[in-house]
Amino acid sequence: ETYENIPGQSKITFLLQAIRNTTAAEEARQMAAVLLRRLLSSAFDEVYPTLPSDVQTAIKSELLMIIQMETQSSMRKKICDIAAELARNLIDEDGNNQWPEGLKFLFDSVSSQNMGLREAALHIFWNFPGIFGNQQQHYLDVIKRMLVQCMQDQEHPSIRTLSARATAAFILANEHNVALFKHFADLLPGFLQAVNDSCYQNDDSVLKSLVEIADTVPKYLRPHLEATLQLSLKLCGDTSLNNMQRQLALEVIVTLSETAAAMLRKHTNIVAQTIPQMLAMMVDLEEDEDWANADELEDDDFDSNAVAGESALDRMACGLGGKLVLPMIKEHIMQMLQNPDWKYRHAGLMALSAIGEGCHQQMEGILNEIVNFVLLFLQDPHPRVRYAACNAVGQMATDFAPGFQKKFHEKVIAALLQTMEDQGNQRVQAHAAAALINFTEDCPKSLLIPYLDNLVKHLHSIMVLKLQEFMQDASDVMQLLLKTQTDFNDMEDDDPQISYMISAWARMCKILGKEFQQYLPVVMGPLMKTASIKPEVALLDTQDMENMSDDDGWEFVNLGDQQSFGIKTAGLEEKSTACQMLVCYAKELKEGFVEYTEQVVKLMVPLLKFYFHDGVRVAAAESMPLLLECARVRGPEYLTQMWHFMCDALIKAIGTEPDSDVLSEIMHSFAKCIEVMGDGCLNNEHFEELGGILKAKLEEHFKNQELRQVKRQDEDYDEQVEESLQDEDDNDVYILTKVSDILHSIFSSYKEKVLPWFEQFLPLIVNLICPHRPWPDRQWGLCIFDDVIEHCSPASFKYAEYFLRPMLQYVCDNSPEVRQAAAYGLGVMAQYGGDNYRPFCTEALPLLVRVIQSADSKTKENVNATENCISAVGKIMKFKPDCVNVEEVLPHWLSWLPLHEDKEEAVQTFNYLCDLIESNHPIVLGPNNTNLPKIFSIIAEGELHEAIKHEDPCAKRLANVVRQVQTSGGLWTECIAQLSPEQQAAIQELLNSA
Repeated sequence: ETYENIPGQSKITFLLQAIRNTTAAEEARQMAAVLLRRLLSSAFDEVYPTLPSDVQTAIKSELLMIIQMETQSSMRKKICDIAAELARNLIDEDGNNQWPEGLKFLFDSVSSQNMGLREAALHIFWNFPGIFGNQQQHYLDVIKRMLVQCMQDQEHPSIRTLSARATAAFILANEHNVALFKHFADLLPGFLQAVNDSCYQNDDSVLKSLVEIADTVPKYLRPHLEATLQLSLKLCGDTSLNNMQRQLALEVIVTLSETAAAMLRKHTNIVAQTIPQMLAMMVDLEEDEDWANADELEDDDFDSNAVAGESALDRMACGLGGKLVLPMIKEHIMQMLQNPDWKYRHAGLMALSAIGEGCHQQMEGILNEIVNFVLLFLQDPHPRVRYAACNAVGQMATDFAPGFQKKFHEKVIAALLQTMEDQGNQRVQAHAAAALINFTEDCPKSLLIPYLDNLVKHLHSIMVLKLQEFMQDASDVMQLLLKTQTDFNDMEDDDPQISYMISAWARMCKILGKEFQQYLPVVMGPLMKTASIKPEVALLDTQDMENMSDDDGWEFVNLGDQQSFGIKTAGLEEKSTACQMLVCYAKELKEGFVEYTEQVVKLMVPLLKFYFHDGVRVAAAESMPLLLECARVRGPEYLTQMWHFMCDALIKAIGTEPDSDVLSEIMHSFAKCIEVMGDGCLNNEHFEELGGILKAKLEEHFKNQELRQVKRQDEDYDEQVEESLQDEDDNDVYILTKVSDILHSIFSSYKEKVLPWFEQFLPLIVNLICPHRPWPDRQWGLCIFDDVIEHCSPASFKYAEYFLRPMLQYVCDNSPEVRQAAAYGLGVMAQYGGDNYRPFCTEALPLLVRVIQSADSKTKENVNATENCISAVGKIMKFKPDCVNVEEVLPHWLSWLPLHEDKEEAVQTFNYLCDLIESNHPIVLGPNNTNLPKIFSIIAEGELHEAIKHEDPCAKRLANVVRQVQTSGGLWTECIAQLSPEQQAAIQELLNSA
């Protein structure tokens, strides 16, 4: 506190005095150096420029003098850190270095015979490689000579190490300067030698620099890529090095497989040699007699070679692709699975789990062979191999769903149920159950139903046994639950009990439903406390970070320019779990949760901008529409009050750049909130800010597409690069769908009033539907115009010049998704459009019919587009009957029914059919009601395919049609006789339910 209250100018003087005082304790001098560097880092502009110029000159001279006089190496480094920080701040906006004496000192020292001064010069340059400012190009040859000379210093290993680190820092600081990479390429052999030498001196700092280069500037390594890879391979395989060094060496190759996959794929020999190294690491397991029934998952130690090897294999398979990796690894895995040592069989199965995502396409073709082989290991004599087999089955059930479930349901369910009987090995039992969960989550209901009896019997018998082991404590459970509230305040933020208790309460809530409400007063206190955990954060420079990196629980994000943002992650998982559980309570209890709504809203809203944890942000976003539904129970004023808390934060969160999954969840929730609140929920400022953000998202969408086209021209472009570009494209399109969602919600709430605001996007939306754009752009561009027509008609017609011709053209597009969006638009044009649209309804009809009558119109990929065309024809006949010859079209339309894939259009179509039947339309009923059996068949098929929910009014109308015929005796018998047994049962189901 005393230190903080000293004026900044005085601090500099006092701290320099303390550093200069060689009679003071070493710790005091070091602390003074750290404080002075931090002062220059955090408050330079407030302190230094206000000093008289002679004092500034004195400080600069004194710093350089102290460096030259200092005899202690660690102290000298700390003073060099101060000099680097001062130099960083003395580069002006134009890049001029305002400390030329500092540069002269650097050049003089690096050539000095005094090793301490050479170390000092390299340390300053490593800490601030931008020290040359706008003169860097001029000094480039000098910098290069300086680094080469130091890297060749055979007498002083520390100089070689420092020069290598400085080289890496300089390359990383110039990551976009490709010409500089070429100029400095011949430093690579010396740099790689320094990597090697430093590792055998138990220093992994240069190896870490190599990982950074592989991550950020992999192209720098291109001229000596083979040597880089060979060195990494050698270090990885050298068991005399410590585990961390071996894992870092492997990390170089794995990182390159992610950042420069196309470059690495040209070195298949290295990939082929790396795979056995990863597998060898995965075999590095320890025997553990207590493993089978231990609660602690010690083998999930993330520093272990086994976990590092498995993670590396997973990442490399994803990075390089299965076409390259699977043939290389398949034989190794098969040999491991036949090894008498359980560790090899375990590693082989875990490897199989790890490559599933990256080798997805290639493994699909041989899945039958793999599954049959893996299931054998559920009978393995060693429990840890059985555990690994469960892991492989569970992973495949996720990676290859739902095809995996459809092909292998019989074998897999039987094998997992049998494994769950393993009472002596509870870890294996639990993992078999986890694999079964994975399997059933993506298993079509129809496949699962025949196994339910057997599944429930097995689960029941196991539960009975488990409950007998637990049962003696059952009476205490609720008391414990109540007691936790009092114990909770004494727990640390990262106490693992917290997340277990919170999850347990949420499960009870799901089971008990509204009955759980009585416990809310007990659980909400601890839950809110955990959800409110504020993590410790810090802005650190490189030196601070190196001192703290051993501290448990800190993670760092590099901000560039030698600065990092640190966050202590303790408690973040618990915070995420607590937020997810609050979402669960809001969803399950609704009315019962109302009294907590305001409290939870005030907690969740700031978390929308909580960048440290995706799970927290997603939970916060997901909670918003649910909390509004809870607030609605109390009434409109309370609902509006809650919305005021949320609205600004949601809009600002959409304007951020988080992970695309997080952003899409925030955008999705905002769209749902708009639908809950309706017309008037956004003020002018909201519209202005939101407009700017959505416009920026659309512009970014086009910019990203251009960047991907540039990458396709790169010399290393190949089909695997294309795959990763496709993934980027998918993410972009996902955000585009959410932009469309938001516009849909605004149009449906505000109608034509919003059109002047919408016009700022009009050129961008028109650009989306240009013929040269990819089909997802055209699909979502059309969807936005569909909303304009549906919600703003007939005012929408003033934009018809932009969308009508493309919409008519795209009904016959090659892409079914584009056809569907166009057909839907033509349908709502008939339904909601004014008289101006009439000629276009006439023009649209033959185009729609052409699509419906094409040979492959009902295939899986085409059926939704076709059903939208059928629905559009129905809407034209219903809402614009004078635009078409209804009597001619109606028999065709009836022959295309029923619709059952697109549920919304199915309801529209069945409602129109009911209109026609109820009005006794002669063409629909046929002479003497001869069409009624056909109509019964259409209704029965709709019921069989669950095209209409029984609570929908349309279901009641259809049931009434059936009941009317039921009263007519002979006609009823004739209609029913022509239906299959399944169709007859469906008709009965409709009568019973609607």
